[in-house]
Amino acid sequence: AGRTELPDNLKALFRPMAMMVPDYALIAEIMLFSEGFKGAKNLARKMTSMYRLASEQLSQQDHYDFGMRAVKSVLVMAGTLKRSNPDMDEELTLIRALRDSNVPKFLADDIPLFIAIVRDLFPGVTLPTTDYAVLEASICARLLEEKLQVVPSFTPKIIQLYETLTVRHGAMLVGVTATGKTTVSKTLGDALTSIHKEGLHPDVEGYDVVNRFVINPKAITMGELYGEFNLQTNEWTDGVIASIVRQGLTATDTNQKWVICDGPVDAIWIESMNTVLDDNKTLCLNNGERIKLPKTMRMLFEVNDLAVASPATVSRCGMVYLEQVYLGWRPIAASWIQHTLTPRYPNIPMGERMNALLEDFVDPTLSFIRKECRENMESVDTNLVMSLCNLLDVLLTEANGVTAENGILVLPLVFVFSYMWTLGGNLHDSSVSGMDRFARKLCRTKDIELPDAGLLYDYCVDAAKGLWVPWEKVVPEFRYRADASFFNLIVPTVDTTRTSFVLSKVVEGGYNVLLGGNSGVGKTVIAQEFLADAPERFTSATKLFSAQTSAANLQAFLEEKLEKLR
Repeated sequence: AGRTELPDNLKALFRPMAMMVPDYALIAEIMLFSEGFKGAKNLARKMTSMYRLASEQLSQQDHYDFGMRAVKSVLVMAGTLKRSNPDMDEELTLIRALRDSNVPKFLADDIPLFIAIVRDLFPGVTLPTTDYAVLEASICARLLEEKLQVVPSFTPKIIQLYETLTVRHGAMLVGVTATGKTTVSKTLGDALTSIHKEGLHPDVEGYDVVNRFVINPKAITMGELYGEFNLQTNEWTDGVIASIVRQGLTATDTNQKWVICDGPVDAIWIESMNTVLDDNKTLCLNNGERIKLPKTMRMLFEVNDLAVASPATVSRCGMVYLEQVYLGWRPIAASWIQHTLTPRYPNIPMGERMNALLEDFVDPTLSFIRKECRENMESVDTNLVMSLCNLLDVLLTEANGVTAENGILVLPLVFVFSYMWTLGGNLHDSSVSGMDRFARKLCRTKDIELPDAGLLYDYCVDAAKGLWVPWEKVVPEFRYRADASFFNLIVPTVDTTRTSFVLSKVVEGGYNVLLGGNSGVGKTVIAQEFLADAPERFTSATKLFSAQTSAANLQAFLEEKLEKLR
């Protein structure tokens, strides 16, 4: 995390110094007394025991922190709960604070163990449930408004972010891609805004209009992020974060301002946030200026992992951990079927048939790929299923020969074709034959008609006739162009034809494509051939990327291709 061992000749100039370990039980006891707890001594002892047991027995994760800052945030939360509900049993108040501030960051497998530790330390005390009926109703309404599914295991994660933000002004949403991190922060912001505008909870603090400022700190330089001096004029220019904080300071409304850093945490830029995230709440700039964050400002981070973050950063933030188990692939497929496929074919049960095919094929195949296959690029389950839905979306159209009359008959064929080129499209050559055997075995159990010869990758579907057609019969004839140079001549083969077909269909459907493969396999040639023959609504520009390509380079490149409106 940006820290390196000092060399011996330099280390010899410094004298070692001993640090005392703080007495957590005494500190907790004093704070609980100051918050108004009568049985502070006993509660403090139980609380410190719980943190010791949790640090020893739970799994070791980069985003777990059981240090002094974690203890302090729980004590502050317990004090807030005590003041808002003075008649509640003190043990219940502390248990609720412990649960609300710790459960959001735990892995699904660690939560039962944590609850068991709490039950052992507080025997006979039932864990209280908090009523967030208004907030939950608003969250569900916002999800439906965005054409998303209301998943019972996912909605609590949104409420956990709300609970985290009530005790911490800095929070991190941690999880791999496609676990719903952006959806959590956006839905919570929209729900709080909606509650405030409808006046449902005028007396509750925190239900305010939310303004979101989303940035990717890794996409810009440190100078553009925090601010820098112009080396020629020695003039100071504010960075993106400094500008947003100044806007928050000058604002006269009570709206909450959420600065959302959506990108990988890096020791280079996150360490400069330490004074912002701790109790100082102060942004320190290179020009010597110190800007105190207003009460209405929150810092949120959406990150894949905290492998390079220092313990100092981790301890300063509240954590909400998202896993595949909370969302999975089914809600994404259900939203696509409900809002796209069913309205396209309203008179036939395409949605139900598609849902049955997905249930039969997806889980067994994902399990097979993870255990038996080798992928060219690392993928996540949700991404593979999204790719499957996207390809099905562009192929299941009347333009491709799938009509209301033949839709149910050709759907299994189109599904298997899309399934092979999405779930099985990222596999290494050594795993292709294994995937083909697995797919054929699965299709036989579902009575889906397949060609006998070759691999399934060697066939495409003629939807109008409802038949499998070998790619060899579809390969276009080679046309010699006298004006083209020898190196630009392309001789169509089965490989170029099928890759070009999938590429063109996905791009024409409005989706992004990543062509992967070793150098020299024809990625650039296939892409250039498609762009040369693409419809008029497409225009193209080619940009070479390297480690030195900056955001400013890319912006200038894109602006060159645009025409200025006078």
